[in-house]
Amino acid sequence: MEQKRSDPSSDNPANESHGEPSATSGKPGNPAQAKQAGPSPNRSIQNRAWFGGSGAVLGAAFLMANSSIGPGFLTQTTVFTAQLLAGMGFVILVSVLLDIGAQLNTWRVLTVSELRAQDLANALWPGLGYFLSILVILGGFAFNIGNIAGCGLGMNVLTGMSFEQGAMISCVVALVLFWITEIGKMLDGFTKTLGVVKILLTLYIAYNAHPPLGEALRQTIMPEKVSTIAIVALVGGTVGGYITFSGAHRLLDAGIKGTANIPQVNRSAMSGIVISSIMRYVLFLAALGVLVQGVVLDENNPPASVFRHAAGELGFRIFGVVLWSAAISSVVGAAYTSVSFFKTFHPVFVRYERLCISIFIILSTLIFVWIGKPKQLLIAAGVVNGLILPVGLAIILLGAMNTKLMKGYRHPLWMQLAGWAVVAVMGYMGAVAVVSDLPKLWR
Repeated sequence: MEQKRSDPSSDNPANESHGEPSATSGKPGNPAQAKQAGPSPNRSIQNRAWFGGSGAVLGAAFLMANSSIGPGFLTQTTVFTAQLLAGMGFVILVSVLLDIGAQLNTWRVLTVSELRAQDLANALWPGLGYFLSILVILGGFAFNIGNIAGCGLGMNVLTGMSFEQGAMISCVVALVLFWITEIGKMLDGFTKTLGVVKILLTLYIAYNAHPPLGEALRQTIMPEKVSTIAIVALVGGTVGGYITFSGAHRLLDAGIKGTANIPQVNRSAMSGIVISSIMRYVLFLAALGVLVQGVVLDENNPPASVFRHAAGELGFRIFGVVLWSAAISSVVGAAYTSVSFFKTFHPVFVRYERLCISIFIILSTLIFVWIGKPKQLLIAAGVVNGLILPVGLAIILLGAMNTKLMKGYRHPLWMQLAGWAVVAVMGYMGAVAVVSDLPKLWR
């Protein structure tokens, strides 16, 4: 909920001074006193925000990374590696470059303007924020159905229960997480812990799979085969839809905003991309190592085959832990960020934020139980969110050109060009994927 936080960055006077000069800014100071004052308050505040305090800067990075490292992430990476083999490395490289162009622009523009994405859009053009919110919430809802599906798959691996029973139990766990503690602190601690667990366990599987590292690295630069839908699904699954805004909205909730905090914002955005990229490449290597041995993956649960063939029954149980951890952390991230897109429209949404999040999670669960088809849902959700990305990023870039909204800050030209390049590439690839490739998933 929106409330006054003890995070030191929320009280940073520098956050208030980047527009109008302060009342004392024109008064001459004593150079000798300035030298004796020690490190600047801004630097001290930055260090506390990153290493201590609420840990919101690092927490935002893990929130973004964990939101992307969900069950769809595991399924997409495995399925497309089976299709492209070592060429999947190039797809990952392209997706990382597109991720950087999207994330750095989005996080910086929102935190400097001190506006959430929907409020920035409404300030640009009345009603545009509502349109963006509808897109993101629908995309987040589609993603969350896939996340709940992943919870069901994970519980099935660990206990043998049905997908539907596992999904419903996981739904209850997610609800309890939001109701037992303060939302911000829960997000920061929960996402950090699960993020580290997922990467370490998958690294163990990749080591046991003995992938052809030389061939993987070669085709990461010079691929023999490329897939448009793979790039769109990976970018959509990493920074598409609600994920683009998850970390930036978390920073705004923690009061980390304004030009004085640009270094932490950049570091947080890049950290989130690095974390998710490491996990993606490690999982790709694990899948590649298994596939080159001639293993045929289980069509209903492709990532499980990778873990099981790499490390036997232990690997299969590890997969259950990784999948469930990935899914439940993504459920939390999707629900939190999607609700953040409409909670500023009326005070009642702020007052009942937990209830709104709970309804979002419950509806996602009910739809999965009704529809089924977890593998197709996970891949389709990534493609849909990849199509939302160019729309949301275009709005952010238009906002960056409005000096009033940006409080006099001038957004670097190279970042704007990189952002528009992502809009063009993802807009074209997303349209191709939706028209020609997405229907194939349901045949």
